[in-house]
Amino acid sequence: MYLVNKEKINQSLSTKIVDARVAQIFNSFEKVLVTSSFGTTSAVLLHLVSRIKPECPVYFIDTGYHFEETLSYKKRLTRLLDLNVIDLRPNSDQHAMTRKKQLWSQDADRCCQINKVEPIKKIKEKHDVWMSGLIGFQNSHRSRLQIVDRKDEMLKFYPLIDWDSSLVQEYIVGHGLPQHPLREKGYHSVGCTHCTAPGMGREGRWNSQSKTECGLHR
Repeated sequence: MYLVNKEKINQSLSTKIVDARVAQIFNSFEKVLVTSSFGTTSAVLLHLVSRIKPECPVYFIDTGYHFEETLSYKKRLTRLLDLNVIDLRPNSDQHAMTRKKQLWSQDADRCCQINKVEPIKKIKEKHDVWMSGLIGFQNSHRSRLQIVDRKDEMLKFYPLIDWDSSLVQEYIVGHGLPQHPLREKGYHSVGCTHCTAPGMGREGRWNSQSKTECGLHR
């Protein structure tokens, strides 16, 4: 697994349509971790996975701070696409501490570490490749990522990284998929309630801070 030539895989995948990219990774690796935030662009990857490997678990990190609209959207897509969704939650005591101290307003990085990064650590150890729906246009960090990248001892697979917003919307509309309920209210990226405001790309995420990522994909 760790001797895989990342450059060679990227060259191969860059010439393929997104369906073929996803299929190639599932065919090449046994232990593929799929996660979704059920955000405004999530329907694309979820639809692809549901068609290519319908039994594949999709992990959702329930931070305890999601918008009700996100949770209802998750239920709707899960039913529509017959997804095998597994919820992950933070340590209850640590989570309670973040709520009591309103840690997101004091130390947003630590809040994300407790409520997002820690819950998935043990799951990551059981997989070779992590597939997620990051898209390059969302911010400058993501625009520099390749289709396949490496983080520590794990390959990261971003099948949509070279897409733009118009391709995402064409796919969602073309396949009759529902939009996230908050998108029509100006939310183009949706995370936890206290750290999300309306905005293009990821402009509404931690918009009063220099922070642009929760830490899962850094």
